[in-house]
Amino acid sequence: MPDATPLEKMRAFVASYPDADILSTLQIDYTDQVPEMAGIFPQGLVETSRRTDILGNATVTNQLNFALYTVLSKAPGEDAGATYNAEWVMAFQEWVQEQSVLHLAPAFGDVPHTERVEAKNGEIYSADQEGVAIYAIQISVTYTKTYRR
Repeated sequence: MPDATPLEKMRAFVASYPDADILSTLQIDYTDQVPEMAGIFPQGLVETSRRTDILGNATVTNQLNFALYTVLSKAPGEDAGATYNAEWVMAFQEWVQEQSVLHLAPAFGDVPHTERVEAKNGEIYSADQEGVAIYAIQISVTYTKTYRR
């Protein structure tokens, strides 16, 4: 996706997860309390370093942050559904790590082989008495961008 925006790249990347088929809808900045839905919420860009050469060219390292909220079925007090959901969250995080290590994740910057995509801190965010639970996963992308004068 060379001309895609970072948000489009992240949406396509999440949708490419082999077990993403349990998510019927993947929206941006929104998810409803309906099972099998998910939302990607951009959480901003952080510049973590900047180097400038004598010609004024700059190389920056950025971290782009997202939250993935998945809405899944989870009956109160029922262990099998909770276990399935937790395993899905953990497997997604391991898949993201694998894609990053093997350089199969989308490129966000100018030096793709140095990029790092991380999915971390997956947890149950909320659960209600109607059998719906929201799980949250933080996703960050660390990449290098070069600006030439």
